[in-house]
Amino acid sequence: MMVARWSIDAKFGYKQAVIDSMKRWLSEIGPQAGVDAQRTRLLTGSVGALEATVVTEHVVEDLTELQRVWDKLGTIPAHQQWSKELEPNVVSGTSRWEIYRVL
Repeated sequence: MMVARWSIDAKFGYKQAVIDSMKRWLSEIGPQAGVDAQRTRLLTGSVGALEATVVTEHVVEDLTELQRVWDKLGTIPAHQQWSKELEPNVVSGTSRWEIYRVL
């Protein structure tokens, strides 16, 4: 089992817009790509982390499952549109994936 963590930093004053956008993605777009809401959570920076950071954690069985989700996302027009709508609210270049093995 693995945890795939995607994070991005909101521009100053836009954190709530990023959170709202992520919640919409999790309910509308993620399921189309096979993302299971029961195995996903949304986090934001608090103590010892950047307050502007918004994180989505997905529990997956393995890298093959994650790759299927990524492949499917590329075919969903709503995901492409969502990305364009999110972009003005985030700091360019801060998006990143981290993959952890669950012990």
